[in-house]
Amino acid sequence: MQYSGKSFFEIEIDEVFESQLTVTESHIVTGAGLFGDFNPLHVNDLYCKNTRFGKRILHGPLTSALMSAPIGMYFAGTAVAYLEHNCQFKAPVYAGDTLTTRWTITGKIPKPKKDVGIALLSGTCTNQDDLIVALADGKIMLAAPGKQENKGLPLQGS
Repeated sequence: MQYSGKSFFEIEIDEVFESQLTVTESHIVTGAGLFGDFNPLHVNDLYCKNTRFGKRILHGPLTSALMSAPIGMYFAGTAVAYLEHNCQFKAPVYAGDTLTTRWTITGKIPKPKKDVGIALLSGTCTNQDDLIVALADGKIMLAAPGKQENKGLPLQGS
């Protein structure tokens, strides 16, 4: 399979990319199993009725992972490694929420001796009501245009 993500020299500062995904019950249940986190906030409807959330919420790390997914897709085939991801959770995410993740390229750090460069990213995740549910910053190492050994390989580190 051939991927066609953008290389370091093909991106521009202030360039924006985004994606949408509707969170389902399966995301919440799968998150509990993946993380081994069976906190009643994620798995117990009765318990949640008496909390500030009123119903079960998605795990924070899964919200963070869903935010990082568009990065892997946007740079598929040119990404060398996802180096850093820092996320702040602002509001709960529920099954049925449609999340829009919007990333902006905020900086570029060339690494010519390694034939790569690092893109600095800033992301916002909102729900269907335009409520910000999470903010994140990331760094991704990208291939330079002449580097072909990364073509066709999946993103590492995400």
